[in-house]
Amino acid sequence: MTKAYLLGVLHDATVRKTTVRIAQKSKAFVEFLAGGIRELESSAWIYKEGKNRNVYIVEFSKSLFKDASIKTPQNKIDYIRGYFDSEGGIARKKHVRYYLYFAQKNLNDLQLVKDYLEEIGIKCGIIHQPSKSMDPDYFRFYIRAVSYHDFAEKIGSWHPVKSRFLRKKI
Repeated sequence: MTKAYLLGVLHDATVRKTTVRIAQKSKAFVEFLAGGIRELESSAWIYKEGKNRNVYIVEFSKSLFKDASIKTPQNKIDYIRGYFDSEGGIARKKHVRYYLYFAQKNLNDLQLVKDYLEEIGIKCGIIHQPSKSMDPDYFRFYIRAVSYHDFAEKIGSWHPVKSRFLRKKI
C-alpha cells in the first residue's frame, strides 16, 4: 500500500482534527486498509459502528499524510486505484450491461482523476450530472468500454468485492 493509494481512498473518509476515519461495509477491506497503514509505520484501529449496523471503521493519524504527494506516474495509478476503491462503481448484476464509473460531489477532484486516467491512456466519457433535480452537486463519468481491459490491467482494485468483478474483464 502507498500513501498515494490512501490519498485516493480519502475521498470516502471523514477527516477530523487529528485523525482520519474510513467507513466501509466490507470488514475485509477495512482490515486490508489497517494492515497497509501499519506497513506505512502508522497506528490504525478498527471498530464496528453501532450494534446493529454492518459498518466498520478504520481510524488512523492524519499525520501519515504530512509528506504525501502525487507526482510520479505510479503515484497517479495508486491514487486512481484508491479513488476507485472508495468512490468508483462497477456493474455487478448479470442482466445489466457491464460498466465502470467514478462519482463524486467535488467536481474538481473528479476532473483530476479523469485527467490522470486519460494521461495513462484510459478513455473516459464526459463528466455529467446524473440527475440535476435530485442532486445538482453530484457528478459522474464512465470508463469507455474500449478501455475496460486497460483499466483492469493498469489500475485494478484492491477492494475485495470490486476486484472480483473487475477480474472478469481481464
